[in-house]
Amino acid sequence: GACTSNSCNTFTVFDWLSDIAAPHDEPAFPFCEVRFKNGRKGYFKTNSILLSVGDIVATESEKGYDIGVITLLGELVRIQMKKKNINHESKDPLSIYRIASQKDIDVWQISRDKEEDIKVRARKLALKLELKMKISDVEYHGDGKKITFYYTADDRVDFRELIKLFAREFKSRIEMKQVGLREEASRLGGIGSCGRELCCST
Repeated sequence: GACTSNSCNTFTVFDWLSDIAAPHDEPAFPFCEVRFKNGRKGYFKTNSILLSVGDIVATESEKGYDIGVITLLGELVRIQMKKKNINHESKDPLSIYRIASQKDIDVWQISRDKEEDIKVRARKLALKLELKMKISDVEYHGDGKKITFYYTADDRVDFRELIKLFAREFKSRIEMKQVGLREEASRLGGIGSCGRELCCST
């Protein structure tokens, strides 16, 4: 049926607690929520860096860094992490490195501008190997050194040879992530029966 909510955009969370000060003897919750391409989110230790919602930041990533936008700070982050069963007391949590410099942003933008062309080339390589899969999206990490390929497939796919081809072709570290049709719809966007942006990530 049609959506009965005022908005189907599940990627936006309003911080109702932003104007409520923490008790004087209690420090601010030391984690923040960061949004990346197509609503992908992560939670990072702030390392006492003074941050505001909307700041573009460089975040810790596997063998490099990524670039995203601060979407939540404070107690609402604690609530979100608890909902997603993320333990903020775990050892060695990922951290915010810094507020992004202009150089960080330039590298990020150059990489993002390549994504559509790379998706087209990646699909041709997959067809060449006669793999029964569809490359649905491509995401460069902020440092420009790693590419994640999101794909859909009905059955298990042996893409070891494809990864080798991608690494040679695109000269980057390669990660493959399978997504379902609902997640593909939410990543690529679209309009639901309610006339608003699809919220199929829920």
